[in-house]
Amino acid sequence: MSNYKSFTMELAGRTLRVDVGRVSAQANGAAFMHYGDTVVLSTATASEKPRDGIDFFPLSVEYEEKLYAVGKIPGGFNKREGKASENAILTSRVIDRPMRPLFPKDYRNDVTLNNMVMSVDPECRPELTAMLGSAIATAISDIPFDGPCAMTQLGMVNGELIVNPNQEQWKNGDLQLTVASTSEKVIMIEAGANEVPEDVMYDAIYKAHTINQDIIAFINKIVAEAGKPKKEYVSCAVPSEMFEAMKAVVTPDEMEEAVFTDEKQKREENIRVITERLEEAFADNEEWLALLPDAVYQYQKKTVRKMILKDHKRPDGRQITEIRPLAGEIDIIPRVHGSAMFTRGQTQICNVCTLAPLSEVQKLDGLDTNEVAKRYMHHYNFPAYSVGETKVSRGPGRREIGHGALAEKALVPVLPSEEEFPYAIRTVSETFESNGSTSQASVCASTMSLMAAGVPIKKPVAGISCGLVTGDTDDDYIVLTDIQGLEDFFGDMDFKVAGTHDGITAIQMDIKIHGLTPAIVKEAFAKCKQAREYILTNIIEATIPAPRPEVSEFAPKIIQIKIDPEKIGDVVGQRGKTINAIIDETGVKIDITDDGAVSICGVDAANMEKAKQYIETIVSEFEEGKKYTGKVTSIKEFGAFIEFAPGKEGMVHISKICKERINRVEDVLTLGDIVTVVCLGKDKMGRISFSIKDVQ
Repeated sequence: MSNYKSFTMELAGRTLRVDVGRVSAQANGAAFMHYGDTVVLSTATASEKPRDGIDFFPLSVEYEEKLYAVGKIPGGFNKREGKASENAILTSRVIDRPMRPLFPKDYRNDVTLNNMVMSVDPECRPELTAMLGSAIATAISDIPFDGPCAMTQLGMVNGELIVNPNQEQWKNGDLQLTVASTSEKVIMIEAGANEVPEDVMYDAIYKAHTINQDIIAFINKIVAEAGKPKKEYVSCAVPSEMFEAMKAVVTPDEMEEAVFTDEKQKREENIRVITERLEEAFADNEEWLALLPDAVYQYQKKTVRKMILKDHKRPDGRQITEIRPLAGEIDIIPRVHGSAMFTRGQTQICNVCTLAPLSEVQKLDGLDTNEVAKRYMHHYNFPAYSVGETKVSRGPGRREIGHGALAEKALVPVLPSEEEFPYAIRTVSETFESNGSTSQASVCASTMSLMAAGVPIKKPVAGISCGLVTGDTDDDYIVLTDIQGLEDFFGDMDFKVAGTHDGITAIQMDIKIHGLTPAIVKEAFAKCKQAREYILTNIIEATIPAPRPEVSEFAPKIIQIKIDPEKIGDVVGQRGKTINAIIDETGVKIDITDDGAVSICGVDAANMEKAKQYIETIVSEFEEGKKYTGKVTSIKEFGAFIEFAPGKEGMVHISKICKERINRVEDVLTLGDIVTVVCLGKDKMGRISFSIKDVQ
């Protein structure tokens, strides 16, 4: 513990404490983070040698949610934390995206950033604490890293921006913005918003960027006092002499001709032929052959970037602000509750919407104790055939989960409330074909699918992605509208923005360089807005102008009524006997919330109405002069018992059955008869009295 040092700063009105040298001494870097009572252990470790046979940087980011952090024991038989939750995966991605570009491009050592949440204070979000912890652990480690970087989250409540909001403000506010920065530029933006205008979003981004500078100064202080010298590493860069040799075999003009096509398959075939030529030329040089895949990639990248930046030529021949050909369709899948397909060039998404009663909401078990269920679920699938590859499906990976969450975030602000539309909603985006920005195509397809299903969304939402190619100076750049896959791979930015005509609902910005200038951010916002407006007006609203007034004939129908919460027990009955009897007889599903909201779900309108009448009868007080219909369930010498609803009975005295005198009840009534009675009020003994003969 001789190297133990503790550092503190005030951050958004709370104390951030970082302990270095206290725990996990064998990691390359470790930061024991305390923000309020939230505690996260963040570590950074790296392998001693580069991994053989790879042409990418093998970075892994983990965010571990320990349920003891909120005083819970995991559910299920195992009673142990299982696979990472969706929130954990999304948090890992938010940490990964800004930090990855700051490692050397030619670094091939395995690096793992691990964040273990050990205590959660609802006032201090553990996700933010982990983001800062990873940045600090890496900065103080001996791992090569061009940091530090810092992250700030902003919420908005009643129009006011809140720095590092608590859990409740984050969940229920109008903005969920995460901004990562270096000491010079913004390097990552992630946002969910309730139609926030571009200028307000821009100001929020740079407010967070300003706060990040204070955090970076704090991190620099920690590095100066407790940081390790950075290690030398084995560079895996392609030698410059190899590039010169490649140009002698395949000229720059030949490479430009190979990549200059709007057909992905044609371009890939051209590159395959070029690669074979280079393999033949370098057959005697094993070292160069091992580097050839990365070298060809770099050659393509240099060619595409030069074409775009200097010549303003895009690989598919489009103008800089031109969107690829668009198409929208609805009702392409029969018998589902809603379906739509959105096509943008060689990107094609089919979305299917399914409606269900609120009992089908997704139950959540995580560190956020305020959120226990999710009513709207958006899932995204990316099969290998969508990019012309063959690969066994192993279920959704982190990318698929991230894309689904982004589209979900974009659409949540326009969904109707449970009171307006008492359904659980699931949309599934199936990627039929992919060549750039399928997540934003999912937003467009989902909007049309929801409207086709009769979900009364407030406004349609569209999404688009802009790209970037930069030169040697901050002023030397070009922003591209609607990037395709090649421009994403070889460019510097993927700036996705979704929203309505009136504002932004979601942002996800990834870059491969060391940050964006304010001018680039403003231009990207402007171009995304222009493209979004075009898609909304000319494709989505032209395909389906408004949500359908009714849900599909194949969708369940729901009737909602409100009852006195004190009467819920009467409807449920002892051990569920009453409510189960209604369900068995009518075939409906019944959900009752603690505040007395009752949802009756079914496909047969008559049976749904019958269930509704049963419930209303059960909770109503018998009123004098009111008519009721019921079934004869018991016959006695003195009269008959009538069941108006399961668990709700009344008696008709023998004298009240017929206008003329009868000697036996059985002479008029039989078990199972359906009869109408009128309430006569209370008799002399205070009992409710009913009559058949007085029905008018």
